[in-house]
Amino acid sequence: MAISIKGYNPDILSCLANLSNDEVFTPPEIANDILDLLPQELFQSTTTTFLDPGCKSGVFLREIAKRLINAQLPAYEKRVLLIDEKQNSGEPLTADETAFLEDLQRVVDHVFHNQLFGIAITELTSLLSRRSVYCAKYADSKYSVTQFSSPDGNIRFVPGNHTWKDGKCVFCGAPQSQYDRSADLESYAYEWIHTQDPKRIFGIDFDVIITNPPYDLSDGGAKASSKPIYQYFVDQARKFKPRYFISVTPARWFSGGKGLDSFRASMLKDRHIRYLVDYTDSSECFPGIDISGGVCYFLWDRQYNGDCTIKNVIKGKTSISQRPLDEFQTFVRYSLAADIIKKVAAYGEPTMDRQVSSRKPFGLDTTVSSLPDGDITLRYSKGLGKYKSSLITTGRDMIDKWKTITSYASYDHAGQPDKDGMRKVMSIIEVLPPKSVCSEVYLIAGVFDTEAEAENLRVYFRTKFVRFLVAQIAVTQHITKGCFAFVPNQDFTEEWTDEKLYKKYNLTSEEINFIESLIRPIDKEGAANE
Repeated sequence: MAISIKGYNPDILSCLANLSNDEVFTPPEIANDILDLLPQELFQSTTTTFLDPGCKSGVFLREIAKRLINAQLPAYEKRVLLIDEKQNSGEPLTADETAFLEDLQRVVDHVFHNQLFGIAITELTSLLSRRSVYCAKYADSKYSVTQFSSPDGNIRFVPGNHTWKDGKCVFCGAPQSQYDRSADLESYAYEWIHTQDPKRIFGIDFDVIITNPPYDLSDGGAKASSKPIYQYFVDQARKFKPRYFISVTPARWFSGGKGLDSFRASMLKDRHIRYLVDYTDSSECFPGIDISGGVCYFLWDRQYNGDCTIKNVIKGKTSISQRPLDEFQTFVRYSLAADIIKKVAAYGEPTMDRQVSSRKPFGLDTTVSSLPDGDITLRYSKGLGKYKSSLITTGRDMIDKWKTITSYASYDHAGQPDKDGMRKVMSIIEVLPPKSVCSEVYLIAGVFDTEAEAENLRVYFRTKFVRFLVAQIAVTQHITKGCFAFVPNQDFTEEWTDEKLYKKYNLTSEEINFIESLIRPIDKEGAANE
């Protein structure tokens, strides 16, 4: 028995389950917010061409089609509904209504044949995209709203091949050991990024390229290890040099991400990026989806050369600023945070990234365990245990010193704020006495001759001031030494509190309130207050 809910007619594309956190469907509402970034006169023209080189649901092409058709036949959807009702009741159409349907078909044929193009990422998404855009899985079927001579229409999927060299694909870096597979398995050799000349795919120049590409590709590493792949879609589109380019991406490229250093540098110095919309919490953009570091989308304008307008969205509140993306070596999300960082940097003090250790400060990985006997103490994932100093080959000069340590893993899940929009950032901050070492789970924040100095550094790292500065870079689940690039070093013969730091750097009440609104306090036992 079918259940009908009066007035409830959801858009099917808003109800689809995502393929994975790496291949996320764009909700229709977000797709239209993105399209609103473009000059709207593009949709008034019958010659503007659009390409989505990473089609999944076809939502961008579908929503673009609506705008293009409506520009030539205003309010066409409402009129079509009225005609449908009339036909369903058996009433004959008037000459004007028949002429309207003929005009509509002419416009639809032109839009779908000459203005809209897509490259699907898999055979499944090619069928889904065609169903969304043409109302049929196959564009040459009788059910398609416009007739093509081929089943693909202008939404193509061509199974690709990787090009192997030294065990990796020269285009996307996929490991040959994992993706040199039989033809009946998906290769993930996406056509858009596996060609030197993307213009040959359709043989035309595109005015607008718009996409939400795949985000990651398994790299064959431990557990669920993967490497980002979205940057290749972005780079290929920028090389194409359309009039406009829009892409949705994870926001990890702001300050982190495996192998993204050169991509980040190129994005930060790209003065064609006119607009950037940043969601600190990915679920505000993609409901139910948790993407480490949040998500963003940006508008690249070939004719523009200037500062970027940045819109931050967090817990439904938005803030807008205009500034260069390359103020710093990493991108700072909030303009108020950028002001604070500049105030601190003006003192010219050395920063903590020069002092904090790299991973494995004593050469011990995460699997190390305590021994039945030993002459030193080991701090590892399960607590404290014994270890032998004779087995330590790295960092031996630190063994007999006082050490302040902090955990390599962020306290916050994948660098995301909690339900109140706040973060704790660092998890464990401790002091280790002489005759002690730690595993890869921890970083050495400082090494001292006295316990007092080590304790003062521990107190310093617990301040909201320090954790706020670290949070501007640490947008994923890991905190590396590079995340301390904004944190100034201090004289640790004295104790530092938030009040002393706010006063030292002359922070305004607005700046202090901003820090306090984003960083959770830590109680005496070290746990964040609930």
